[in-house]
Amino acid sequence: MKKELYFGFALMAIILIAVAVLLPWGNLTNGHLGLLMLGLVVVTIMLGFPTAFTLMGMGMIFAWLSYRSVNPDIAIRQTLDLMVQRTYGVMTNEVLIEIPLIVFMGYLVERANLIEKLFKSIHLAMARVPGSLAVATLITCAIFATATGIVGAVVTLMGLLAMPAMLRAGYNVKLTAGVITAGGCLGILIPPSVLLIVYGATAGVSVVKLYAGAFFPGLMLAGLYAGYVILLAKLRPALAPPLPMAEREIPLTDDVKAISASISRKALPGLIGALSGKSAMPKHRIAKQLAIALLPALVWATSMGLAYRSVTAPIEIVDTSGLVEMGTTTAPAVAAQDEAQAGGVQEPPVAEGVQEPPKEGDVAQPAAADTPVAAKEIIKAEDASQPRAAPNAYWITLGIGTALLALFYGLFSFARLELFKMLLTSFFPLAVMILAVLGSIVFGLATPTEAAAVGGLGGLILAAAYRQLNFRVVKESTFLTAKTAAMVCWLFVGSSIFSAAFALLGGQDLIEKWVLSLNMTPVQFLLLSQFIIFILGWPLEWTEIIVIFMPIFIPLLAHFNVDPLFFGLLVALNLQTAFLSPPVAMAAFYLKGVSPPHVTLNQIFAGMMPFMAIQVLAMFLLYMWPAIGMWLPSVLYK
Repeated sequence: MKKELYFGFALMAIILIAVAVLLPWGNLTNGHLGLLMLGLVVVTIMLGFPTAFTLMGMGMIFAWLSYRSVNPDIAIRQTLDLMVQRTYGVMTNEVLIEIPLIVFMGYLVERANLIEKLFKSIHLAMARVPGSLAVATLITCAIFATATGIVGAVVTLMGLLAMPAMLRAGYNVKLTAGVITAGGCLGILIPPSVLLIVYGATAGVSVVKLYAGAFFPGLMLAGLYAGYVILLAKLRPALAPPLPMAEREIPLTDDVKAISASISRKALPGLIGALSGKSAMPKHRIAKQLAIALLPALVWATSMGLAYRSVTAPIEIVDTSGLVEMGTTTAPAVAAQDEAQAGGVQEPPVAEGVQEPPKEGDVAQPAAADTPVAAKEIIKAEDASQPRAAPNAYWITLGIGTALLALFYGLFSFARLELFKMLLTSFFPLAVMILAVLGSIVFGLATPTEAAAVGGLGGLILAAAYRQLNFRVVKESTFLTAKTAAMVCWLFVGSSIFSAAFALLGGQDLIEKWVLSLNMTPVQFLLLSQFIIFILGWPLEWTEIIVIFMPIFIPLLAHFNVDPLFFGLLVALNLQTAFLSPPVAMAAFYLKGVSPPHVTLNQIFAGMMPFMAIQVLAMFLLYMWPAIGMWLPSVLYK
């Protein structure tokens, strides 16, 4: 612990020395006072003072100094008015309503004891993959992060479940610690992330678009973690030895063993044969097992049937020929209207030259303008009566999917059926809840607040379904939710007061002038801003970085033509380091609290370093190919 203290004190000393040397003490302006306030806030937070109240206190002191420089008589009243107005502004921010609902859902899911079953089933499913326990840990963390969004809970639970299993299997301590801490921090990025809500409220960016944009970068980061673990386990098996065969076996009941031995080792033909009377197992149990085995086929048939109905539905063409766009009235119509309003006798139009009378037998042809209308009506009638032909892509998808389903059932043994049942009881309830929450948000079926409320109800239903819903669970979840939500909201109050004082002193203008005077390109600005955030992640937590420094960076984005949504995705990836970088690496302290005594804090810190490098690689990939994060929002919200 001494090294971490030395590092922290050295960093504070550097900040204080920089403030003392660079500020022109003989000619201090309000802008310099703003920079002084910024440096003092960072130092006081590193000393351990509560962030929210430090921001409020510093903001009010320096706001009073700013008002006092203009009119000392009313400075105190203006400072108090500022505090009340900013606090009320945070109270009326509807985006923040999502936070307690999402957090409440996460704490309920945590207490439903799903993560233990989920880890065991994924561990068995990944038994043949190199580093299977570590990969299963990462997958479990990613799924649980999607269902909860709470970093501390995921790291703590996986430290209790996965760490003993990995250490018993002979895994390296540093690799074990790095996998658990990095996987647990995926909740910062993967929706429904509280960080994305806080950034959206701070930067004025749609939380819905942030959720859609963060989906693929989150999967990419989890995939990079898993790829690194698999490659490391393949190259250095001593760090992550393969599991013995005894731990890969899935136990079967005596009836199932008898069916497998006498009829077929494959689940589907074995159960069909047993149902015809070739087994002593009760018929209702065989039918239940068969229904579970046929679930993938039923889901596939239902989904493709709905897709066929969608792609072959007739196209409805709405006849809008009689509608005229506002402001596009033609000149003859305007002239006729003017004539009608003029009143009096109007002269008939003068014909140029002699006109021939119409010949008998001539058939009057419809006006050219009427022909498209008639054609639209005919097309509309035909489309209403005749369905469309399914496109080739549908039949190709159907053929490939059916072939894969047949291959699946060809390999679907009774052991895999038991594994499927384990996944069915652990993963699929979480998947349904995730789809209900994130799907309704991303596809525009509900607002984030409404979807978060559905998630809270889903958490209650899951806890009840797994017989974990009681007064103690609800009381603990409610208390922890109130504690977390109060912390975030007070942070917003402190940040709002601090930002107002910083702007009053002219600190924002001073920073903007300094940055613009550097004549940086957008690439250089992004590199500088992300480097500053990366460095700030070492001594500060993500909440402090978002609420203190994002209001400084956000106004500069328009000048460099940087999309705030894309900038937010880079920041979310970058702030993974805030939980993995010493000395204030909260994930390390969460894991240390539940790890065996022989696991030291320095070992946990060392294990996190390769995953920090992977985060930097993920940021590089996102910058080089912005479509990783921007494609889904652009498709869904054109």
